[in-house]
Amino acid sequence: MRRKVTKAIFPVAGLGTRILPATKSVPKEIMTLVDRPLVQYAIDEARAAGIKEFIFVTSRGKSALEDYFDHSPVLEQELRKKGKTELLETLKSTDMESGAIAYIRQHKALGLGHAVWCARRLIANEPFAVMLPDDVIAAEKPCLQQMVEAYEESGGNMVAAMEVPPEKASSYGVLDVAEDHGSVVRVKGMVEKPKAEDAPSNLAVIGRYILEPTVLRNLNKLKQGSGGEIQLTDAIAEDITSDVPVYGYRFRGQRFDCGSKAGFLQATVAFGLSRDDLRDDLAGYLREVIQTDKAAQ
Repeated sequence: MRRKVTKAIFPVAGLGTRILPATKSVPKEIMTLVDRPLVQYAIDEARAAGIKEFIFVTSRGKSALEDYFDHSPVLEQELRKKGKTELLETLKSTDMESGAIAYIRQHKALGLGHAVWCARRLIANEPFAVMLPDDVIAAEKPCLQQMVEAYEESGGNMVAAMEVPPEKASSYGVLDVAEDHGSVVRVKGMVEKPKAEDAPSNLAVIGRYILEPTVLRNLNKLKQGSGGEIQLTDAIAEDITSDVPVYGYRFRGQRFDCGSKAGFLQATVAFGLSRDDLRDDLAGYLREVIQTDKAAQ
């Protein structure tokens, strides 16, 4: 019987340089998208997929992230006193049970592969998920839940994949596809940040993974790869040569790169318009902006 995926690693040690100066004092993972920090979207998605243990790989200056998941007795008491039960329930949804969350420090910025490797002792010999909170995915069924359901059928390693224009391939790990079965593709290779002319396909890896523990053993042996970092895609690709299958999963949903300013703004508009309490005001404002812009042209 295939083991269930109950652990997830959240690599959150990055400096967030693409959205400076905000990230000079605020970890990018707790920057607010509408009214929730980015990391809350990732946690909610993980919970929906059956994740029970949450492992954060952090770095210096991330204490605000740890505080966010702690209880806030004074605030809770004030909300209770004022009868704000709806806000109290919202606040409670951000709390994490004692023992459900763990924090590990990544002392040197050696890449995503190294960040995942830092959590190896807490994973032991189980399959696990990796989630990058920068990648926020709007989907009717949460992306990781889609992947877990597909993984229960296929096993092996699975990465979330989406089609990108050829000129953007150099920003991603790209899949070399052996068999295409629609939502699931079997992979024969992975190339990290290839030039457009060298990309084996237009299927790019984005920030959701379900991995076998063999990947951690591969990371033990890896040297620095593309960009002088230890690449997670290299460790996954090594499994292909060891007869551990690797699959790409074309998820159903829209991905926003909230590690970039443009992506963050696009996500804010999309998630704002999806909210019943915000849609009318925001849509009206956007129509005004577009009409004013057209009139000025």
